[in-house]
Amino acid sequence: MKKSLDNRVRVQFITHTNERHSYLEGASLALLGGCRWVQLRMKEATPDEVEDVARELQPLCRQHNAVFLIDDHVELVRKLHADGVHLGKNDMPVDEARRILGPDFIIGGTANTFEDVQRLHQAGADYIGCGPFRYTDTKKNLSPILGLDGYRAIVTQMQQNGIDLPIVAIGGITLPDIHEILGTGVTGIALSGVILNAPDPVAMMRQVVSAMR
Repeated sequence: MKKSLDNRVRVQFITHTNERHSYLEGASLALLGGCRWVQLRMKEATPDEVEDVARELQPLCRQHNAVFLIDDHVELVRKLHADGVHLGKNDMPVDEARRILGPDFIIGGTANTFEDVQRLHQAGADYIGCGPFRYTDTKKNLSPILGLDGYRAIVTQMQQNGIDLPIVAIGGITLPDIHEILGTGVTGIALSGVILNAPDPVAMMRQVVSAMR
């Protein structure tokens, strides 16, 4: 049964690595800090490497009642019975993933424009990851920067066209940005570097979760 897109969608942690933390360690710290939505993204890894980390991370997410998504790897999501998949612009189309996974899995898609949002909505996406808010070095081949005005414009167009999907801002977001970003009308935020690179990632995630309230 698909987990409902409740308040957990509002704070998402996207896995990454740095000198101090592996993919699994970073996600574990985010969960300890109160994040209840983890997306396993390992763009440079082999499918076997992704599966190895996913098999360790999925039980941790379940212990914390957190949604567990895997980036890109639709067949792995089905194999492990993860909660869903997130698909970037160059990944499998959302409607094709839906045919493979059926109705009981969460499928998210990446957008940079209202046209992207419209296409993903028509294809059956459950939520939109929209960005980048600003420049970030945790993702290659960035789309054009949106900023606050970009989010306002997209949210307004969604409302005008009757598209009621959770839209999550992503890309270089820091703690002081949260209030203004939420003021644009987006549903939530996705974070990576600001958590992993903090002196105390658990404390930083707790501050983020608190700010989102």
